[in-house]
Amino acid sequence: MENEFTYEDYQKTTEWLLSRTKHRPQVAVICGSGLGGLTNKLTEAQFFDYSEIPNFPQSTVPGHAGRLVFGFLNDKACVMMQGRFHTYEGYPLWKVTFPVRVFRLLGVDTLVVTNAAGGLNPNFQVGDIMLIRDHINLPGLGGQNPLKGPNDERFGVRFPAMSDAYDRNMREKALSTWKLMGENRELQEGTYVMVAGPSFETVAESHLLQQLGADAVGMSTVPEVIVAWHCGLRVFGFSLITNKVIMDYESLEKTTHEEVLETGKQAAQKLEKFVSILMASIPPPPPRQCHLTSPGVVQPLMGSK
Repeated sequence: MENEFTYEDYQKTTEWLLSRTKHRPQVAVICGSGLGGLTNKLTEAQFFDYSEIPNFPQSTVPGHAGRLVFGFLNDKACVMMQGRFHTYEGYPLWKVTFPVRVFRLLGVDTLVVTNAAGGLNPNFQVGDIMLIRDHINLPGLGGQNPLKGPNDERFGVRFPAMSDAYDRNMREKALSTWKLMGENRELQEGTYVMVAGPSFETVAESHLLQQLGADAVGMSTVPEVIVAWHCGLRVFGFSLITNKVIMDYESLEKTTHEEVLETGKQAAQKLEKFVSILMASIPPPPPRQCHLTSPGVVQPLMGSK
């Protein structure tokens, strides 16, 4: 299904937000399942329910509060999604990724993605944090790409390269920052694979994903990253390993969403502290990000790399 939103729809939502907040964020953070507590660290926080915001879908999944939160994290101007959208909720990809282009028009230049994921790498333990180095877009290989349909050059090019979507400099800073934090477990780094969900993987599917080179599996993140990279945002992200994927037919264990949320609750503080510290490593914004030529008129920001 092609994108039914027009450029004017993105502008309308941007204008609505700009007219109701004084915040002008540089960084956007998408909080995954059970990870919305990061918003509690914001100062001068201002909340908007998704139901208030024009064109925004609604979160329907437990662990996703459904609020857009503006504020400062470690003195960095931020906007955070306290809950994301998924295709398994029935949303097309252009609705799942709608907020990302709004962030670009707001003046955001950096997107941080977080998610709860199942560990495929045998060296990973529950509670580990994986720095995302690359991804496998499994639905995309079957034709489900958020950029499908006519391309709007005001956001980005028709054929964006994805080989370096996750910012190398920020990954290096993340690795060095983690060492300074003195955590017992090392920061993992690997490849995230997206499956459509909502069913968890079979044993055979888990072995296939492992053979493909994936280290962690989840049901989100990749569409937002593709759209963010397409429109010129710096991107980096993390997976919180909330469960070990079942790889043995003799295993009596079963993965549940409740388990994912509970593990996320226990380990989330570590990831929240990490993301907060990393804010200081994000380069300052260029002089002009988002500005109005007249009240309520947003100037488009061209995506380029």
